[in-house]
Amino acid sequence: MQRDRIGPYLIDKRIGAGGMGNVYLGRHAQTGAIVAVKELPAALAREEGFVLRFNREIEAMRKLSCPNIVKLFDSGTDGDIYYYAMEYVDGETLTARLRREKRIPWLEAIEISRQICAGLKHAHDAGVIHRDLKPSNLMLGKDGIVKITDFGVAQVFAADRLTSTGGSIGTAEFMSPEQVIGSRVDKRSDLYSLGAVIYTMIVGQPPFMGPTASDIMQKQRFGRFDPPKNYVPEIPSWLNDLICQLLEKEPEKRPPDAFVTSKRLQEVINRVRVLNSRDKPSPGDATRIDPDTEVDPISGTLVRDLLRLDGTGNDHTAVLTRALSNIWVLIGTLCLMLACASWLFWQFNHSSDQSDQDLSETSEAKRIYELARKQLRAGNPRAALEKLNALQAVTQGDPLGNDVLKLIERLRRSIKKSSTSPDQIPFVERALARADELPDNRRDEACQIYEGIISLYESDPHLETYVKTARAKLEQETQEKRR
Repeated sequence: MQRDRIGPYLIDKRIGAGGMGNVYLGRHAQTGAIVAVKELPAALAREEGFVLRFNREIEAMRKLSCPNIVKLFDSGTDGDIYYYAMEYVDGETLTARLRREKRIPWLEAIEISRQICAGLKHAHDAGVIHRDLKPSNLMLGKDGIVKITDFGVAQVFAADRLTSTGGSIGTAEFMSPEQVIGSRVDKRSDLYSLGAVIYTMIVGQPPFMGPTASDIMQKQRFGRFDPPKNYVPEIPSWLNDLICQLLEKEPEKRPPDAFVTSKRLQEVINRVRVLNSRDKPSPGDATRIDPDTEVDPISGTLVRDLLRLDGTGNDHTAVLTRALSNIWVLIGTLCLMLACASWLFWQFNHSSDQSDQDLSETSEAKRIYELARKQLRAGNPRAALEKLNALQAVTQGDPLGNDVLKLIERLRRSIKKSSTSPDQIPFVERALARADELPDNRRDEACQIYEGIISLYESDPHLETYVKTARAKLEQETQEKRR
């Protein structure tokens, strides 16, 4: 049932709902100020450490004052309900926009992203990490201003119980790999989420999807996504490359901060504008930029490099055109090509008898090795490891398989390195302990934790003992239910 009043705010209507509580359009009873009031679930207040986290994050949010961040006005309690009042934005979430339009044109996606970068830079400079940047936390105002909302709320909800099941501190489709394994997050974690948001705007779906949160989280760690240009060929290669860099698995390979990311986004527009200025724009060309559109000044280095490229290309083109106009040059080129073709044909026939046997012996092993590599890129290291083990057993002792054995060992080390983290064992131990401590009326949640551990780490030999423990406990829970 909707409440008529929360704290000093009279409630008009509910304007949003989700796992982190309801949002209402409200009005201050004395000042008449229109606000959005977020009511957090009452069950949270009973969780250990919630009040401390709530007060800490509210204080952090009070420090944020930026046109691209929804401003916090007030916070408090009403009975057992915790709430905070924030700036009301007349508009819609990015999620609502994407549901209606599926995709957003890349130029508009860049503008939205640059405003997000402005908000992230302000927050990061103040030492605040969002931790749950996603389309539903981005408000698109009718005035064209983009505002980030729910700063700090993910941390308020960051109880260990929820973290282990992927249910709150980060949304699976937009979580960075370091969030998945419970490592420390920083501003580059928000940049990974930003990359996933830009990808979603342009392609119409997140880079990784799956039937469950555990499947998606596994792909965030090990999977490979299709570059956005595969779906939307018309986007500039510079934008495609930036999105791919934002979605790098290792934080140090991403752009260093939101400011640099914003400049890179503007550089995409500047480069396209310079390239389009070479030709007469056609009115129906959606990829062109109106010369009257106001953009940031183009750097001198960029202009110099592009002009140098343009001048060099013209000189080379003129020389090539004159050469191809000479009939004797054409005849000489044709003779040279025929001579090369004859030599290659002789070489092929001469060596085919010798190479056929070697090829027949090794090509099958290399084919199976490539299948294992594809399984690893698809986010299935366990299947890749099983295939490598079987291939090694079959190839061992074959003198023609030495090269393949070296490849097998190299890929096995790569799998081991990518699946090893100093935080793994403490992370899994805490998850098992939490599951064991849950009361009888919450054993379903305990089963979800056991299943999550099995799904995430069953292919990791370092955590084999913990996976066996999770399996045993899950089987015990299943037997208890049958009784």
